[in-house]
Amino acid sequence: MDWVPVVAVVVVGLMVGVEVAVAFVVNPIADRLPGNAGLLARADGGRMLGRAMPVWYVGSLLLTVATAVLLPGAAAAAWVAGGLLVLSVVLSVALLVPINDRAKRWTPETAPADWREQIGRWDALHGVRIVMIVAAFTLLTVAVAG
Repeated sequence: MDWVPVVAVVVVGLMVGVEVAVAFVVNPIADRLPGNAGLLARADGGRMLGRAMPVWYVGSLLLTVATAVLLPGAAAAAWVAGGLLVLSVVLSVALLVPINDRAKRWTPETAPADWREQIGRWDALHGVRIVMIVAAFTLLTVAVAG
């Protein structure tokens, strides 16, 4: 089972990388597209990532918990990492997913007048989530390296 902590670091690290890329690369590019292309890009991204990320988050959490169990000497850091991942899932389900569920169905004809404000709220909450998962990744890496 020596491979589980390594897989945990890789899986959580890749998830963090995707979320950071969404915040700092993908969404800013989408927001600069002409006309309604940004709205359509965000809706499509919400549909695609809305299917993949729940599995990735749960898998990351399970691997982090397994790491805490398998590395008792470094369990504290891994358990805190797991707690942060739980908080990120709660934040996602409670606040981000409802916005995403609306946004992924938007078209230029059906988007509400305040769609940019809703996207701005999602972006801000996503930033909070990124802080949580980067901290979790850091703690998990410390646990595995220790």
